[in-house]
Amino acid sequence: MNHTLPELPYAYDALEPYFDARTMEIHHTKHHQTYVDKLNAAIKDQPGLENKSAEALLKNLDAVPESIRTAVRNHGGGHVNHSFWWPMLKKDVALAGPIADAIGQQFGGFDKFKETFSSAAGLLFGSGWTWLVLDQGKLTIVATPNQDNPISQGKTPILGIDVWEHAYYLKYQNRRPDYINAFFNVINWERVNEVYTAAA
Repeated sequence: MNHTLPELPYAYDALEPYFDARTMEIHHTKHHQTYVDKLNAAIKDQPGLENKSAEALLKNLDAVPESIRTAVRNHGGGHVNHSFWWPMLKKDVALAGPIADAIGQQFGGFDKFKETFSSAAGLLFGSGWTWLVLDQGKLTIVATPNQDNPISQGKTPILGIDVWEHAYYLKYQNRRPDYINAFFNVINWERVNEVYTAAA
């Protein structure tokens, strides 16, 4: 399988003023493209791996030869994480539906969820992601370093935020909390509902 860069379902400036067009363009065409290219290079000429999806590789990293396992974990993770993330971004989509009910039940309301999620993302040291995941039928918040994905831990991502500096530094510099707060204005809750209902 030759992994490819997915097209964005919107223009680079579609998330302004929260996410700026230049960051979106660089993030997509440079950073994500690099993950794709390096994943393809890692699995080239690897019998049994070339035809697996990136998700399948991450779900069973122990089956990946040790010589390329780190590359697959990093670059396969980067590819999967970003492919998951882009469709999750859209302005002016209200929280509603099954995920709204589940968040209310699990966290005691959206405000408490936002506070807990934002704190986890803000406190994550260095580069990584913060996720809302489904873990054995329960919604919970986890953080992963680098480009690690919760599917490697048997958990199902429902929503995530990229807190690598390349996701926000041009606009927000070192103000990660401002970027995290802006993220809540561009969550595509319709897409989150699709992912949640498929997994629940």
